[in-house]
Amino acid sequence: MMSIDDLVERITALQRSDLESWIRDELVVPRQDEGTMVFNDMEFARVRLICTLRYELEIDADTLPVILSLIDQLHETRQRLRALSAAVTTQDKSVQAAIIAAMERDSGSLAPGSEET
Repeated sequence: MMSIDDLVERITALQRSDLESWIRDELVVPRQDEGTMVFNDMEFARVRLICTLRYELEIDADTLPVILSLIDQLHETRQRLRALSAAVTTQDKSVQAAIIAAMERDSGSLAPGSEET
């Protein structure tokens, strides 16, 4: 866990005022520990991502929430896909084969230019 001061020190491009704004806008949500905001590794990585988007890629501040929301949705989808994959591997081989066949059958409808039936 690290404090705001630790974050600002470790991420050289980070402006404290920007971080405070991102916290107000709930783009970053630190935990409270005895009245002090602390950041775990996940939040540290999120701040680094926001810094890259804002400072290096020059993404407009008003656009950041949209991009972060899309990234969060993608992350959640990947987690759900991992859970689904794990659940499928616990099934009988016949069930696994049926799922794979259904996926192959349906993957054609997802291809660009394919017609929906």
